[in-house]
Amino acid sequence: MKQGTGILGLIVARGGSKGVPRKNLRLVGGKPLLHWTFEAAQMSRLLTRTILSTDDEVMVAYARSERIEVPFMRPPELATDAATAVDVTLHALQWLASHESCHPDYVVLLQPTSPLRTAEDIDGCVEMAMKRGVAAVISVVESREHPCLMRTIGKDGELMPFIHTSLFESRKQDLPPVYSPNGAVYVARSEVLKERRSWHPEGALACVMPAERSLDIDTEWDLGLADMILRSRITHEKDLSQ
Repeated sequence: MKQGTGILGLIVARGGSKGVPRKNLRLVGGKPLLHWTFEAAQMSRLLTRTILSTDDEVMVAYARSERIEVPFMRPPELATDAATAVDVTLHALQWLASHESCHPDYVVLLQPTSPLRTAEDIDGCVEMAMKRGVAAVISVVESREHPCLMRTIGKDGELMPFIHTSLFESRKQDLPPVYSPNGAVYVARSEVLKERRSWHPEGALACVMPAERSLDIDTEWDLGLADMILRSRITHEKDLSQ
């Protein structure tokens, strides 16, 4: 992969997780959570290469069993809660440049905590970035709760508007839609990421994904919900094939 000729898929998965211990290896839909991101990346039409960045030997072995490259081990200082996705990505780009003379044009960050994301979602974001020639594309989902309708609780327990606006008493259907990054796909031009150290540089575009593919695993409840959805999907696909 030479300069300007490749699109790197970077899957990031550290061994530690405070919220859900060993989250990335937990079984969801009968397979480790990591599997669903591996599968989506492998089915992508546009990713030139996909690698895993991890500090965990068990994840390395599992990735290689699923034919996902693990060209290096992530250093311990980038496997803590303080390490950012930008730091981890820049380390991967620097390692590939110095050890393999690999300089991808775009890098696509894929987090295992989005198991419902599909290859089509990945390719939709990449295609938007390439066709529009922008620095970055971020997958988003329409927010169920509108910030203009949210409340906060004061010291004495009083329920108060979170945002003081004339729209506070509006009906949700009368408000303009708002969107949140769903954590599923981040696409950035490599040189821009190095320069600005942000997945959301000025001019970044939004690629809207449906709510049914935007679940972001953060709790045991999220894991249980993803397991139920994926098992239902597998059963449905088996029924269709019969």
